[in-house]
Amino acid sequence: MNGDPCHLSATELRGLIATRKISPVEIVNAVLARAQALQPELNCFITLCGEQAMAEARAAERKVMAGEPLGLLHGIPVTVKDIVNTKGVKTTFGAVPYKDNVPNEDAVAVARMRSEGAILIGKTTTPEFGSKCLTDSPLFGRTRNAWSAERSSGGSSG
Repeated sequence: MNGDPCHLSATELRGLIATRKISPVEIVNAVLARAQALQPELNCFITLCGEQAMAEARAAERKVMAGEPLGLLHGIPVTVKDIVNTKGVKTTFGAVPYKDNVPNEDAVAVARMRSEGAILIGKTTTPEFGSKCLTDSPLFGRTRNAWSAERSSGGSSG
């Protein structure tokens, strides 16, 4: 595989994983490194799930190497906006009253992605309850546009 996995589509990554041309560990490691490098400038995450994501990537790689059946999103890193519940990962809805909220279960969409092998990288910043056209949470501040930090990232999720 040539190039940065962070610039490939989920379909391309899934094909490369299935043919063992790239491992879920390599992909998740690259995505986490990029997220960590850009976070200070862009402020797009409320939480990065690095340790858990890497553990899931290693488990996904073992399944690939063992020839086990793979889900449609097997080994694909995903993010979830902060207005969607994620089991064991802070979900604040961008609102002060929920600053310490950690759900006991995943929202249906998250559960379905995980059941197909998706790996949660982190939670993305949202304005309070996703209700504004700009992503500037009272808890986490403003998210910057990835293409131009001087521009808005828009809303309801940055």
